[in-house]
Amino acid sequence: MRDLKIIEVKSEIGAGTRGSSLGIDAIKIAALDFGSRYFKKYKNIEIPNENHLLLESAGNQFAKRISGVLTMVERVAEEVSKTLMNNQFPILLSGDHSCSAGTISGIRKAFPKARLGVIWIDAHADIHSPYTTPSGNLHGMPLAIVLDEDNIDSKINKPDQETLNYWYQLKNVAKISPKIKYSDLVYIALRDAETPELYLLNKHKVKNFPTLEIRKRGVERVAIDALKYLDQCDMIYVSFDVDALDASISKGTGTPVSNGITEREAGNLVSRLMSNEKVCCFEMVEVNPTLDKENLMAENAFEILLRATNSLIND
Repeated sequence: MRDLKIIEVKSEIGAGTRGSSLGIDAIKIAALDFGSRYFKKYKNIEIPNENHLLLESAGNQFAKRISGVLTMVERVAEEVSKTLMNNQFPILLSGDHSCSAGTISGIRKAFPKARLGVIWIDAHADIHSPYTTPSGNLHGMPLAIVLDEDNIDSKINKPDQETLNYWYQLKNVAKISPKIKYSDLVYIALRDAETPELYLLNKHKVKNFPTLEIRKRGVERVAIDALKYLDQCDMIYVSFDVDALDASISKGTGTPVSNGITEREAGNLVSRLMSNEKVCCFEMVEVNPTLDKENLMAENAFEILLRATNSLIND
């Protein structure tokens, strides 16, 4: 049985839509509604956020609030690293997906010699850089950060020097860059990537298990194949963005996309993945109750979180 620690990251400065910082409390309310003592049962810590920056100018056009995101990535990296060094299993509940660059940095900081595999369950590729971003929102860039990827070949923007200085610092958090390899990255349910991102995915032949494949072959088979694909890795991090769920379910998130997976498929998927002993960290992101009705997204998210946790404590 693993010693679990919940790390709350109520940060939303990397997102374009407001409200994801409230997602963690929405999940806690869902737990109460289900009569669960989940949040009493496990140790937990909240990382200080920089959401006050939302009241100021977004600053850098192609990397909005990048100084604040850098601060958050450093804080998350520090806490994740410390948690792992204490032989605890970190479960992160985060606002926007930019924080996961900190999670990956923290894993590598704790285990600088380990080869880390990443399973990214998400509708989006999150592999933009300041050179390619259409929005400037950093929740679309965490994988580019950890891959040390600028994607100059697909350049459409001209970031200023301040942006590039921060971008360099972000890519070098924990003094390891790149932190993962393209060959150690697997997407599940990816279905909304932009042209510069598709260029990278094709160029590096990045593995993706689309929704159709999950339907055709079943969750169990896809989970086994994803883990097998990362067989060469020493450790695996699983990141779950709730927009992996179909838009009919995932109304309570900033960027819903149709043709996603069902909550049952998601629960079965994370449950199967988490039972693998190489998995060292789980993160759930982008629940936004301000866009939701009757807290449904958070309820679905909590059930998926519960499935993930039960697999960990019963392995």
